[in-house]
Amino acid sequence: MDAEIKTILIVEDDRDQADMVASYLEAEGGFQSLICHDGEAGLETAFRRFPDLVILDLRLPGMKGTEFCRQLRKNPQTEGMPVIMLSACVGEIDRIVSLEVGADDYVTKPFSPRELLLRIQAILRRVPSQNRVRTFTIGRITIDRDQHSVKVDGRNVSLSLTEFRLLTTLVEHAGRVLSRKELMEMVRNDVTASTTRAIDVHVTRLRAKLGEAGGQIRTVSGFGYTMDPESGAYPVAS
Repeated sequence: MDAEIKTILIVEDDRDQADMVASYLEAEGGFQSLICHDGEAGLETAFRRFPDLVILDLRLPGMKGTEFCRQLRKNPQTEGMPVIMLSACVGEIDRIVSLEVGADDYVTKPFSPRELLLRIQAILRRVPSQNRVRTFTIGRITIDRDQHSVKVDGRNVSLSLTEFRLLTTLVEHAGRVLSRKELMEMVRNDVTASTTRAIDVHVTRLRAKLGEAGGQIRTVSGFGYTMDPESGAYPVAS
């Protein structure tokens, strides 16, 4: 069984730098990346997706990285989420303040992507993964993150890595319409999802494998897809 792919949330308003970091971490570290370009969107994503680690720019539009970090530490579900703060400032004050609000590490720009990767790996070795719901059911579909398995009405369904990520993403956002572009970005470390139209192909294959339960994935014409929550997604007792 493949080990679970860890997720890194990158909150950085410099789009080129965010894309560069994400590409490197995916190619060299085997991580899955989420990218947000402002603090509010990043915080909402952290509370909803529970990434294994956050790479956070200190000076963000709308919300500074220090306030972002404070909000993470105030929430019992995210208080232990590892954070690496990025800053173009080399002054000691910014480093001290970042560590005081709960950042686990501080990296000054410009930085080596290799060094950032090593710092991430070091932190993840000593920090336990987030206590995310590991097994949950929505309608007739049950997903087990740890076993990387999917069942429909108790029947095992074999999915590719991209299909598994796509299904998990739709379930996590059940009831919300996701555009093809959003879905592409959420499964972006798989080269087979490199275009928005490729998402249509993956959804078609996913529906076919899920059988009748595939009808829970609704098409929103001209925009994207949504997962019908039916009775809602809920944890399965372990």
